[in-house]
Amino acid sequence: MDDSSNTSGTTVPKSEKRHPGKVHFADTTETRIFLPFNTETSVRIIQRAWLAYLDKMMFRLLKHTICAVEYRVTHEILKKVSPSEAELVKDPTMKCKVRFRFSGETFPPFIVFKIFHHTEGHGCKYFSGKNMLKPCSEGVSDACKIMGKKKFYNQIMEDERLFQKFKVTDHIDIVTMKDYMQYSSLLDETPASSGGRNNYWRKLNLENIPRTMMIYDILDYAESRVISNRLQKEMKYLLQRPGTEEMRQHQLQIVSEVRYPTSFTSSPSSSRLSYLQSQCKHMGRRSKQAKIKVEKMKKAYKTGKEKPALEVTISLTCTPFIVLQTIFKLPVSNSTYVKYS
Repeated sequence: MDDSSNTSGTTVPKSEKRHPGKVHFADTTETRIFLPFNTETSVRIIQRAWLAYLDKMMFRLLKHTICAVEYRVTHEILKKVSPSEAELVKDPTMKCKVRFRFSGETFPPFIVFKIFHHTEGHGCKYFSGKNMLKPCSEGVSDACKIMGKKKFYNQIMEDERLFQKFKVTDHIDIVTMKDYMQYSSLLDETPASSGGRNNYWRKLNLENIPRTMMIYDILDYAESRVISNRLQKEMKYLLQRPGTEEMRQHQLQIVSEVRYPTSFTSSPSSSRLSYLQSQCKHMGRRSKQAKIKVEKMKKAYKTGKEKPALEVTISLTCTPFIVLQTIFKLPVSNSTYVKYS
């Protein structure tokens, strides 16, 4: 038999194999037929595109936030985190710089910060109160008074915990070269608050940001996905790509601007007061009863005014007889008034 007779209509060419979830076209010389998607696949693609758009929108807002925090309100944020470090950073002789970055393994990221000290190539020397202050000295007692007993005891307990864990946590514990390397590695990993040299990145929380700034609304929206009214009003402008440097600075100003409630900044106008008074006149039964009560009190007050108590004015020039005449309303004659010389 001829080989051409073995071919049947049931075989499908390789180019015509169907794969689920993809668009297929029938390749013919005359027509091009469109085969539609599956409904579930279409919904998944639309949902993925919408979530990608929300993530891009969130990243733009967070980008404005981190730029505004680093270049505009660094000192205000640092005062909330650590007031003592904020004073050191404000000192121009310290030559410190605060950097803010994104961190985290999932989206949206959280903001971390680190304080850098410019040594201008001269190196950096670490001062630790644990090594500088000797036990049973006046410096230790003064440190206890400044820190407070609770914080001082917590520091002692932390030192004891590190000693029980690593066994080499002080100069007196070093015996061999291995102990020295272990002690040096421990200092690099221990934070500065515990006497180490680790200047680690610290997380910035919502508690460290004033509620009057737009930065708080953006970070709250990133965590809870609930948008505030203030952020919703400025959302359209903040999501625009800045074409000029002036527009970019204006966006940062909106994000970092401190806004107070309107009830504290402006007093109600006279038209508003008149409107409230007119509303109070037509509030119903309770206000009517109160009005009747006030009218009764006014009438009682007026009747009391019409019958005043007896008032007697005694002058130094009057005789006792004239005083008695005034009190008991005795008849008065011309010979009654006698003045003292």
